[in-house]
This record gives sequence, C-alpha cells and structure tokens, in this order.
Amino acid sequence: MMSVRPGLRSSVRSRPGPGSRFTGSNCCLSPQSCSSGRAGPRRPSEAALLPGELVVSESSNVRKCIATDTCAHDLYGTLLCTNFKISFLTNNVTPFQKCQYRNLLLAEHDVALTCVEQVVAVNDAKKKRKVLGPTQHLKFKPTELIIYCKDFRIIRFRFDESDPESARKICLVIAHYSQPKDIRLLFGFAFAREQSQDSADRVNGPDSGWQTPLFETYADWDREIKRTGASEWRVSSVNENYTTSTSLPEYFVVPSSLADEDLKQLAPSFNGARIPMWCWHHWTGCALVRMANIKPGMQLRKHDRRILQAIAQSHPEKSGVFKSDLDKSLPRVLEVQAALVRLKQLCINDSFEETEEKWLSSLENTRWLEYVRLFLKHSAELTQWMYNKNISVILQEEEGRDLSCVVASVMQLMLDPHFRTTRGFQSLVQKEWVAAGHRFLDRCNHLGHSDKEECPLFLLFLDCVWQLLQQFPAAFEFTETYLTVLYDSTRISLFGTFLFNSHHQKLQQSQDLASNGSLQCEGKCLELPPVWNWSLQFTDKDLTLFNNPLYIGKSVSCVQNGTIKSFKRPKKNFSSCICSVYTVKNGRLSNQPDFFTRKNSTTQRPSRDLELNESLDQYVERCFRDWFSKPLDLHGLILPCLGSPHTRLWRQCYLRWIPEAQITNGGFISAFHQISLLADNIETLQSHLRQYHHPLLTGSPHVNKPRMYFRNEEFDEAGMPDYFSSSFPYSPIGNLCRRSILGTPLGKFLLTAARMWPSTETLANED
Repeated sequence: MMSVRPGLRSSVRSRPGPGSRFTGSNCCLSPQSCSSGRAGPRRPSEAALLPGELVVSESSNVRKCIATDTCAHDLYGTLLCTNFKISFLTNNVTPFQKCQYRNLLLAEHDVALTCVEQVVAVNDAKKKRKVLGPTQHLKFKPTELIIYCKDFRIIRFRFDESDPESARKICLVIAHYSQPKDIRLLFGFAFAREQSQDSADRVNGPDSGWQTPLFETYADWDREIKRTGASEWRVSSVNENYTTSTSLPEYFVVPSSLADEDLKQLAPSFNGARIPMWCWHHWTGCALVRMANIKPGMQLRKHDRRILQAIAQSHPEKSGVFKSDLDKSLPRVLEVQAALVRLKQLCINDSFEETEEKWLSSLENTRWLEYVRLFLKHSAELTQWMYNKNISVILQEEEGRDLSCVVASVMQLMLDPHFRTTRGFQSLVQKEWVAAGHRFLDRCNHLGHSDKEECPLFLLFLDCVWQLLQQFPAAFEFTETYLTVLYDSTRISLFGTFLFNSHHQKLQQSQDLASNGSLQCEGKCLELPPVWNWSLQFTDKDLTLFNNPLYIGKSVSCVQNGTIKSFKRPKKNFSSCICSVYTVKNGRLSNQPDFFTRKNSTTQRPSRDLELNESLDQYVERCFRDWFSKPLDLHGLILPCLGSPHTRLWRQCYLRWIPEAQITNGGFISAFHQISLLADNIETLQSHLRQYHHPLLTGSPHVNKPRMYFRNEEFDEAGMPDYFSSSFPYSPIGNLCRRSILGTPLGKFLLTAARMWPSTETLANED
C-alpha cells in the first residue's frame, strides 16, 4: 500500500511462516470480496518501512473487527507495532469499502503512535478491562485490544486464535511506544538519525514544502515586511542564538524606533522575555501585534508604556492602539480541552442518532461550537478596529503562545486575501504558530503524559477556518479536505513542524544528540521534512483534492469589448487620528488620555468620531451592519455571520468515522463533484485557447497539469460515482465499530427527518 517516494525507501523485514507479499494500491476498491465467514488465517510476510523504522512486536492470526453484532465481515491478518505506527497487515479486502483517500506514509489499517490516545486490554472470560500505561503490567491474557485515537477513531482487534503471549506482548508494546517518556524517543529522531547517515535519501530539499517560508531566517521576515508595506517596522536579531528568549524566533519584527539595546532592557519586563512581536501590517498603517503580560511593578509598567508608544509611533498618523486582554475575553485553555472531550464523548462513545431531538441540544451542551463562535466573534471585533478605525491592535496574553495564535491567525485570514491561498495559509501557520512558539509538543500531548497541558487550540483554529470556508467558499483556494489532512498531520511524528514547543527546543535536542555522537547535523537542527511537503503523503492525483473549484483568484480578469480590464480595490479614506490606548472596561470602550507624555507632544487628541460612551457591542454591531450592507469583495475583508444557525459542526473532521452519520450518494461531495467537472471544463477550454494563441506553451507541464480531482474524461453520463458518501474521501469501515457499517441511505435520512418535522395540521392547531 505504500509506494516508494523520493527520499523514502522500502525497508523490509521478513517474518517466518506462510504468506504472500503485502502490496498496496491507490485505486478504489470493489465490494466483490465481502466474506460471509472466516477467510482463513493469512499472514503477509513483509511490510514497507520508512528509514529508521523498526518492527518492535507482532502477533499473527489477529482479527480486526468491522461490526459489533457479527464477525462475518472481520479481517484476519498480522498486527504489528513499529517505533512509528501500529500496522495491521492483511490479504483480505475491506468489505463494503469502495474508495478511500490513501496516505503514502500510513496504509489503510495503520495508525501513527502519536495518534493513539488510550490503549485498553480486555479479557472476556474474567470480564476485565484495563487501561494500559507505558510501564504497567498485564496479568491476564487479553482477548481483545481497543485503541482510542485522537482523531475520533476507535479500532478493535481480537486475539481469539492468536498466541496468548504474543497478544499480551503487543498490547504492552503499543501502550509503551505510544506514551514515550522522552521526546527523543519519537520517531522523528530515528528518522533524522538515518537521514544523517545517508544524505542521498534526504526528503527535505530546497524545493520542498511548496516553497513555504518557514520564518527561521532574516530574509523570510524581511520579505513579509515588504509584502505588507510595513515601512516603520524592521527585522530584529536581538534574539539571535536565543540569547533573549527561548520561546521566540531568532528573528522577528519590531518598531523601527526601538534599537536592539532597548529591546534587551525591555525583555525582562515581560513573561518569558517575550518582547511584543509584530504579526501583520494593514495598508493604511495600523499593525497587529502580540505580546505577553507585563510583570508587576511600577518600573516595569514604564517599560510597557514605552513599548506601546513605539507601536503607536510606527503608524504614519501617529495613531493610538487598542489592547485586547485575551485571558479575560476568551475561554481558558482547560475549558477548550473540556469542550473537546465532551464533543468526542457525544460523537464516538454515545449511541449516535443525529435525527433525535436531543442530539443537537447535546451538541450545543458540549460548548465546542460556542467557543468557535466566541473566537470568531472576538477576532471579527478586533478586525473592525483596524479596518474601520485605522487603529493598531495588540493581543495580550499570559505568555502570548496560545489564544493569541488563534486570534492573530483568524484576524489575518479575514483581512488579507493572501492568507486565503494555499501557500499563504501555510506561511500563516508557520509564522503565527510554529515560529511564534506555540507549544505543539505539550498541547498535542505527543508524549502521552501531559494531560493537564493538552489543549486542541490548533484544531479550534482549523474549525474557525472551516466556518469561514463554508460562508465564503469562493474566497479560499483550498478545501475542507486540506484542513482535515492538516489536522491529521499534527499526529504524524515524522514532520518537524508540529513536533516541538519551540524552534529552540528543536535546536537543543539536536545538539544533545550530536554531543552523544548519535546524530550528525550539517546545519543547526534536525533534518526533518516540513509538513508542507505534501508529496511525501499523497500522490499528485490525490493532492488535487486540496484545490477548491469555486476559488476566484486575484489574477482573474474580465474581458470587455475585446480588452482585458482588471479591477483594483479603492482605498478608503480615514478621518480619525487617534493617539490613545483603548481598552474594554465593563463592556464599554475606555481610553487612557494621559498615557503619552503631553509636554512637547506632536500627537493629536482623539477624534470625536469615536464615541467612548458607546458600548463595545453597539460599536461592533454598527460596524457589522455597515459591512453587510455593501457588496462582497472576496479579495478584501470578510466577516462571518455569528449566529448559532451559521456555526455548524465540521462533519468531515468529527463524524467521518461514524457509519450512522454517513449519507450514501449524498452530502457536500455530490455538489463538489459537479462543480469540479464544470471547473475542469473551463480549464480545458482555457488550455485550448492558450495553445491556440501561444503554440510554444503546448508542452509546458504547468499549463497542462489538471487542477481538479474529478475530470470529465474520467466520468461518463452515468452520473455520480457509486462510491460517494458524505464522508468522502474517508471511509468509516473498520475504524469505528458499530452495528451499522453501511451508513444511512439518503431516502431513510430524509424520511426520518420528515417524520420529525411538524405537519401543516399541527402548525394550524398551534395557531
């Protein structure tokens, strides 16, 4: 199932006993192999491994459960555990499964160890269940193994015909390797060790990652300054070699009025020495800045005022700033984690029946959608200060590494169309999450023992992006499948993007391994590929599912009367010139008129058009009303509808493994399929026109490369393919064991919904 990609090799470890070679396929499967009973114990003898991947334990004659009420469709094979993944090798074909998105790193029945949340061993005879820890013993002989995954999957294996000792051993090995005690036990380090010894097989070259800037160099930040036109800001190297702060990047952007010596004096005043860090610059002059809380003390507060004054002075109009305390405005980290736990309980543990009246209320009671709305609402409110009032915004947080990552990223998505492209979005994640020092190691709980630190903030951010994508489908270059794959990639320990708490930690671990002689680094750090090198996970054909057929690029031009016309967004005139620091106090706007020195001051007083007696809700409502009354500009500001009906559950991410939630031949994929075919028709016509006017471009691979996953030449007039369901391109078969494995027929789904809908007679009686 795994094909050899550039930089990857097939490392095979043979096992004794009968069996045929294990091979994989990226094509759709046919339902012809549905078995009515046991097909016999067939054990493949070989498995494809990555460089540095080793088989630790295995057990043969294992049965993978497909449904809870029958074993007729179960699969027989060999269960093995490597230092990278849990793999189930079988020669049987998964029943009822006709198509599934293929990952080149993880086969159909594979689970990355960093994706495992809980390992449970069961003994039917003694009626015992035990949650296995990394160092625990197992006294009874397990007859069943249940693996709970962080991506909402539940996978069950039976050991009825397996060797009891091998079953016991593999249960303990999976529990041990899925909860490593040290970060250097993660697979990425073994992979880096192997790569350092064989430079010919390196997977991360200069052209990897779709040329996504990693914001690890001076040049990356300088290009971003020039792209946004932030002329009053500069790239600082005060943190070079991490001498000032271990959680900040080596290079970041600060006001030009502050010298590096000033920054060294100011750094100890902030938590973690995290000096305020520039995020983005609006073309009108206002900026978006993140900062950690200032330490208590009058002297240190003077440092805070000095920083804020420098930010205000960086505005061409010497404007003021609006400071938002995220710790007071948004849910705490523990509350977000608790909401996801409740959502997971609702989706995978409770009996699922979406048409029940209580399900939607139970979904709302998880508070997950409520928190998504709160983050979207707060981000939209802050964008109004920058867009309408031309005021710089400062996001203040305890450490400036958690909530501010979400808000800063969502704000830039609303304000800047560049970040709504695929490459721009990837640079946004690198800049506001990876380079800014979000603690992915702790928040994703890769080591399995940071339950108190775990929090799905990155998933919450992706959910916010999905909500924007649903409301503005033509404004984003990527699809929801891209977002789901990106979330899944946070659980793959091969990539260095989401593996560390900071770049300094990555550098420190590299130096420790190099000092022990177990790793040779040509540069400063581990040679781990970025997650943006998607060709390591998917084929070129599968990568086209990332392309949104509805996207309207900025380069699109309009032809009128034989001439090409392009439309430029008119600049907005701002009459306000504000010099104060605004905060929110008791739900109303308040300013600090004495914040800046009045003597010999060249700044102007606050403009009268900012009504300080106006509550924040009233001001935001007025701004929203003005924005919604104007025509939509897909390459300008986008603001979401924040009502409860407009905030929906991200079905593909949370419900893809639940058979009862699937609609056969239904769901969004049916419309996506037709739109893709239409977009493919348009691209084909455009290609023919280009070839007609420019024959020299006929053989260019970039011109003729198809962008759509569904193409007209692959489909006839028969209509929609029979493998479509609302979970496409994923398949719930064998990933969440329920009584129903075929999903919900569209007719039954609509019939059940119709029964719940009040009849005309009922409505008349109520009137």
